[in-house]
Formats: sequence, C-alpha cells, structure tokens
Amino acid sequence: MSTRPALLLLASLLAAPCALAADYLPDPELVGRSIAQQPEVRAAAARVQAARAQARMQALGSHEFEVSGVQQQRKVEDMPGIDNFREWELQVSRRLRPPGKARLDNAIGQYGLEAADLRQQDAQHQAARHLAQRWMGWLRAAAVAEEAERQYASLLRERDALRRRVELGDAAHKDLDLMEVELAQAEAQRLAADSTQHSARRAMAIDFPLLPLPEHPPALPEPDALPESDAVWIGRIVDRSHEIGALAKVAEQQEAVAARARADRFPDPSLGLRVLNDRGGAESVIGVVLSVPIGGRYRRAVGAAEAAEASARHDDTAIMAREIAREAELAVREAGSTVMQWRAMLAARTASTAASTRQRRGWELGELGLSEWLLAERNSRQISLAEIMARADAVEARLRVLVDSHELWHTVD
Repeated sequence: MSTRPALLLLASLLAAPCALAADYLPDPELVGRSIAQQPEVRAAAARVQAARAQARMQALGSHEFEVSGVQQQRKVEDMPGIDNFREWELQVSRRLRPPGKARLDNAIGQYGLEAADLRQQDAQHQAARHLAQRWMGWLRAAAVAEEAERQYASLLRERDALRRRVELGDAAHKDLDLMEVELAQAEAQRLAADSTQHSARRAMAIDFPLLPLPEHPPALPEPDALPESDAVWIGRIVDRSHEIGALAKVAEQQEAVAARARADRFPDPSLGLRVLNDRGGAESVIGVVLSVPIGGRYRRAVGAAEAAEASARHDDTAIMAREIAREAELAVREAGSTVMQWRAMLAARTASTAASTRQRRGWELGELGLSEWLLAERNSRQISLAEIMARADAVEARLRVLVDSHELWHTVD
C-alpha cells in the first residue's frame, strides 16, 4: 500500500463524527486532512513502508547462492611430450537456515513492522495534540483581544463624556488627566492583545496550512466537567497509548533478536556442489561440499548482550507506562480543577463588576472621587481578563484529555 492512499484513509477515518466534538472546534474532516499531511506523520508513514520491506527481508533471509570458480594451468615435468594441462574447478553453494531460525527472523520483522505502525499512530496523536494546543492558543488570544477591545471602547466613551463635562465646567480637569492615563494603559493592553492574537493566528496557519481559519474565531464555550469518572479517563489514556505499545513491540522484537543470537551459537551450515576438471579432461570430479563454522565464545557473548538488551527494553516500556500514567492522572485532575477555578473566577468577575458599577454611581453622585472608581474599574478589568484566561485553561484541559484518550481526532482503537 503506497503512502498517499494510506494518508487519505487516515484522513477519512479521522473525519468520523465524535459525540464529544463541539462547535468551538474546527471541522473534523479538515482536521483529519491536516493531521495526515503533517511532515511528522508522512515521515512515520514512510518508515512503516521501510519496516514492511525489512520484514520481507527478514522472512526471506540473507543467505544467497555463492558461485566460485578456478581456472589453472598445470605443468608436469616428468611426462615427455606433455608440458602442461588446462584445468578448472566450479563450486555452487548456499548457507542453509534451519526452520527455527526462519521463524525467529520472521517474528523479528513482524514486531518491527508493528512497532513502526504504532509509531505512525503516535505521530498522528502528537500532531493532534499540537493542533489542539495551537487552536486553543488562538482562541485564548482572540478572547483576550476582544475583551481588551471592549474595555478600551468603554473607557473611551467615559473619557469623551468626562471631557464634555470638563468643557461645561461640571468636572475638574485633573479628573480628565486621570482618565487619560487610564485610557492610555487600556490602549497599550489592547495593542498587546491584538499582537498576541495575530501571532497565534499566524502560528496556527504556518503549522497547519491545510486547515482554513475562519475570519472570526469561535467564542470560548462555558467549561464543563468530563462526563465520566477520573479513573475511566486515566485508564483510557494509558490503555490507548501508542508510545507504550510501540516500546512493548520493540521489547518483544528484542526478545526474538536475543533468541536468534542464542540460536546462532550453532552456525548455519553451507551446502554446495563442486565440479572439477583435471589433467586436461583426463580426470573429472563431482562432489558435495558441506561447511559448518564452529561457534565459540564470541557468539555466546553476542547472545548474552542481546538478552540483556531485551531486559532493558522491557524496563523502558515500564518507565514509559509509568510516565504516561502520571501524565494522564495530572491531565485528568487538571481538567476537573480548572473547571472549579473558572467557576470561582466567574463569581469574582460578577462581584467585581457589581462593585465597579456601584463605585461609578457614587462618583457620579459626588460621593466618591474619580480615583476610587478608576481603581475599582481597573480591578474589574483585570478580573474579567483573568476569568477569560481561566475559561480558556479549563476548555483546553478538557480538550487535552479528549485528545489523549483518543476520543477526539483519532481513529477507533
């Protein structure tokens, strides 16, 4: 199967609808195509083809026929009338691989192919994780930029209204100076947010050029907790980890390599047919040649080294399983805690908005100074931006769990 049809198949599989998909995410079909065309995924697909060829090589074996020939001139001193003879020798031989070794070679190739296939799936997974990170970075920056724009426009209206009051003699000029400072700070914050949004959009477009971005990014949804228990999601992430599976296959392959090395302590014999023509054709010989190398301490050392490497590969798999389990638990716990943090921050935003409104009313009635209202308004703006950041954190944490558990943007395992 060539690389291009395989990638098209991947795109069609990733485009399958997911019950956990949401409106704030890109179209699943476009996601599948974008992931399939990532350089890392294409490289992994090419390595699967290489592993398939290597599996064929292992199954066929490296022993091939060998042909050797000798042509010589024999000179005989004690035979009057005959000075020399033309002689030749031809031999065809081939090493023979026992059936047990052939089975081990075939297993080595198959394990390598399965490991390469799992690495390709992990490359798809890593691309999906990268896409989720870039997408949420863009939505986060866009939401912050929108809020910064709203805050700047609100202060701009307040400044214009205060300027008219100063012109009418209804407010002091020092109040207008304070408002100008506050407006300048809000404008600086707005410009920085716009720059961050532009950078996030460009990063998304550069990393995933096949995924068209809408002119206006979708709004961040209200975060929600995962629908099942933490243990269920942790188990899914660990059970469906391609990294663990690939290392496990490599460990099994190394076990087969070690068994093959132990079997090689008894070297493969060589069997051949030998034909000789001597004394100008006066003598001819046809014989069978059997050659058996004698194994020694070197081959035993090779077998011991390969066995130790197999043990190390199993330990590598255990280490990866431990790391994936730890990361899975942290990710799932974070998905739950960020939702609670966002809810607390939302309550803080509601309270700060109400406090700022009361402060503004007190300033309008002359009960409070402008600086007091501006301080309350500044706190309210900061809390509003913090609520947006907390919202984005919670949405991204949930999305990360869905991607890592292969419930989103993955083929069915």
